[in-house]
Amino acid sequence: MRLSKMGYFLFKIKQKFVTHNHETICEFYRRGGVKVGKNNIICDYIPIGEPGLVEIKNDCVISSEVSLITHDHSINKVTDKGSNLFGRIVIGNNCFVGQRSTILYGVELADNIIVGSGSVVVSSFSESNIIIAGNPARKIGTWNEFREKYQEKAAFRTELDDIICGSIDKLVHK
Repeated sequence: MRLSKMGYFLFKIKQKFVTHNHETICEFYRRGGVKVGKNNIICDYIPIGEPGLVEIKNDCVISSEVSLITHDHSINKVTDKGSNLFGRIVIGNNCFVGQRSTILYGVELADNIIVGSGSVVVSSFSESNIIIAGNPARKIGTWNEFREKYQEKAAFRTELDDIICGSIDKLVHK
């Protein structure tokens, strides 16, 4: 099975009206060749050229508009071969990949890594419990530092109306 956008939407409809769980979308990617572990949330369609080169381990959240780039055709501009560069992408256990992030071929992320939204991950990170962000992504902090800085602002979606109307102060200011 190819990882087509139409196929994704069919699985999304099944998830919404039949199964009511995130496992349905993970199954779509498994059938397409991606190695997907357990308890993952994949929030949006991810076009993947070579699904067999992608592994998402357990307990991960992949946000919307994420790109997983498994190959690069640019090498043919500097060689006579007309070839590509290919590489595996491995996302470790309990990782979060923020919205509109890009992970390039050959990148492996250790367990417990948060990838900040809009990041471009061009190299592997073997250290666990860190936050990476930027273009190119680099380590910007640890889980403990992040928790200490923001735990008082953490809120549930059920609190959003109260946050918007200003009855509770949970907005983050940068």
